[in-house]
Amino acid sequence: MAFPEKDRVPFMAALAALNPDPKSELNFTTPFELLVAVMLSAQATDKGVNLATAKLFPVANTPQAILALGLDGLIPYVQTINLYRTKAAHVIETCRRLVEQYGGEVPQTMKALTALPGVGRKTANVVLNVAFHQPTIAVDTHIFRVCNRTGFAPGKTPAEVEEKLLKVVPEEYKLNAHHWLLLFGRYVCKARNPDCAHCPVSPLCNAPEKAAALEEAADLRPGSPANPPKRRTRKRRTEDAQ
Repeated sequence: MAFPEKDRVPFMAALAALNPDPKSELNFTTPFELLVAVMLSAQATDKGVNLATAKLFPVANTPQAILALGLDGLIPYVQTINLYRTKAAHVIETCRRLVEQYGGEVPQTMKALTALPGVGRKTANVVLNVAFHQPTIAVDTHIFRVCNRTGFAPGKTPAEVEEKLLKVVPEEYKLNAHHWLLLFGRYVCKARNPDCAHCPVSPLCNAPEKAAALEEAADLRPGSPANPPKRRTRKRRTEDAQ
């Protein structure tokens, strides 16, 4: 079932109301710091990345300074992060190209960013959106799940979801759509145990698991009758006795 066009604005408005002024949960002060943080964040938590960059950035927060550290000097700062050796190598090579090709500045186009080692489309979209305020929408695992689960912008790949989001997100919501969808997926429309009972877009959602989640939430409310315990079968009782 296609998501009704008339519900697109109410859907995004409800997410925006949860966090009217959304910010990245990665800590950064410059476009370069954001680029490095996002590169480190793949298959890692924002909290873990922030702990690492809190030690790294006071020492080296420019391409030139990180190149001066070298790979062996960079690794101790990022070794708590998953895949740190590969990521450190990518950061070093990216710094080298930034210095050689862009005077140490972060480029502001998708083509230039994705040509950097370790920078994919999702990372580039985050940098373009957050650092340079371009209305791009990066699709991570949370956004991919939300868009498919709710039916708002379904797709088989992140690229398909991104393409559809750029078409269906109302223009006035595009700049912060990435943040609103990501935070919604991280804290409400979670992969396991989605909080449908407190979901602001539940009436607009087409998720097949919504009914079960709402029923379970109702059972947990104070004063509500508990579900009767399931009868144990003879086979289970026999196993317990062994």
